[in-house]
Amino acid sequence: MIKMEKIKLLKNEPLSKYTFTETGGPADLVAFPKNTDEVRELLSIAKRDDLPITVLGNASNLIIKDGGIRGLVIILTEMNEITSHDDLVIAQAGARYIDTTIVAQQHGLTGMEFAAGIPGSIGGAVFMNAGAYGGETAEVIDSVTVLTPENEIKTLSNSELDFGYRHSAVQDQDDIVLEATFKLSTGDKDEIQAEMNHLNELRESKQPLDLPSCGSVFKRPEGYFAGKLIHDAGLQGYQSGGAQVSKKHAGFIVNIDNATATDYLDVIKHVQETVYAKNKVHLETEVRIIGQDK
Repeated sequence: MIKMEKIKLLKNEPLSKYTFTETGGPADLVAFPKNTDEVRELLSIAKRDDLPITVLGNASNLIIKDGGIRGLVIILTEMNEITSHDDLVIAQAGARYIDTTIVAQQHGLTGMEFAAGIPGSIGGAVFMNAGAYGGETAEVIDSVTVLTPENEIKTLSNSELDFGYRHSAVQDQDDIVLEATFKLSTGDKDEIQAEMNHLNELRESKQPLDLPSCGSVFKRPEGYFAGKLIHDAGLQGYQSGGAQVSKKHAGFIVNIDNATATDYLDVIKHVQETVYAKNKVHLETEVRIIGQDK
């Protein structure tokens, strides 16, 4: 069995403690590496002990099922250093996207304002090409350092990351994001801050930020808006257990009363079936759903 001396390691740990939905069953093992060497060590030991690995960041756009996750869960939130020089901002995978935009603003670098309110980690943002308000991670990434399943460190250029709508090559190759380098432009600090404030005010006015949620649940169907389809189907306020389609923004599902992951999945299924019956449009989930049923 896995044994670590330097790395924080927890057994049978409820993952609801780490997800934005406040749901999710236990993981057999959870580790919190502080640097690349520790991630590589965890990868080696997991391979030796034949343990499956799941890597998490800030767990914001994620649903972990109530049965939890077998094997080793690596949570990268302690790898959160952010630095800047010239027109570059370099952030470790566990750094929050929000904090990275603040560093960019402090150095008078523009281009990342769209992400000022995205609550996920840098690793998660690269993994799914996170975006908001007309901007996407792909537009500002210069390169990404990853750890391959063979425990080799590689640097991938923007073009090698094969970015698409809520997609990157990291999803296909099972790489672990270690660090991302953003290439930005010089701008006026006050103007950058004003734009960040504006977008955050928009977010606060439209999104249910006062309740636990997994963020935007569904991808945008071509030619439609998911939230409008859900609203027009009369689903705002629909509830299963403690999970509810937000009354403030139909694209969100919120935890209003000790919801379980199963409650979330039941709401998602009902929304998909209802919207398809009404519009013949299949709503594909943007939120990542992992783990085992209870």
